[in-house]
Amino acid sequence: MQPSGFDLQQNHFQLFGLAQSFDIDAAQLDQHYRALQAQVHPDKSAHLSDAEQRLAMQRSTQVNEAYQTLRNPLRRARYLLTLHGVDTQEDTNTSMPLDFLMAQMEWREAIAEAQQAGDVAVLDGLEARLNRETRELETELEVKIDAEKNYADAAGLVRKLRFMEKLAEEIHSAYDAIDS
Repeated sequence: MQPSGFDLQQNHFQLFGLAQSFDIDAAQLDQHYRALQAQVHPDKSAHLSDAEQRLAMQRSTQVNEAYQTLRNPLRRARYLLTLHGVDTQEDTNTSMPLDFLMAQMEWREAIAEAQQAGDVAVLDGLEARLNRETRELETELEVKIDAEKNYADAAGLVRKLRFMEKLAEEIHSAYDAIDS
């Protein structure tokens, strides 16, 4: 009992009927997600055989994983690069431009100082600045992937965004430390 149009071999973009690009329509993604979940939710298959229930669970899991991947810009970029045969080398290639690494050190120092001082206002400012810089990198990533098809440079931007993601985690940990 396969839901209409559902194929376990589809990539995430095909699954949601979206063009394979970094720039996606989030509202359309949400709409397609809700429609697919209505079709494949495991509760819909409670009356079926064990094998059909497992298949329904597999479909539901695929829909959830695909949705989580596409709604997150960094995960979406990684996935797109994988579809194009590009390894972002996030675990093996940590070389970055010196100015970027220096900025990372400055970020970490500022976060540590704000945490030590218990200064939430400074953390708020750092978080706002980090969000702006992250959006700028995501915009640059969109150009590299969608317009230029420059996947090697896009992989470098993904590595930079991973650093930014770690900084966001550090800021949230600093907030938690201040709150406790």
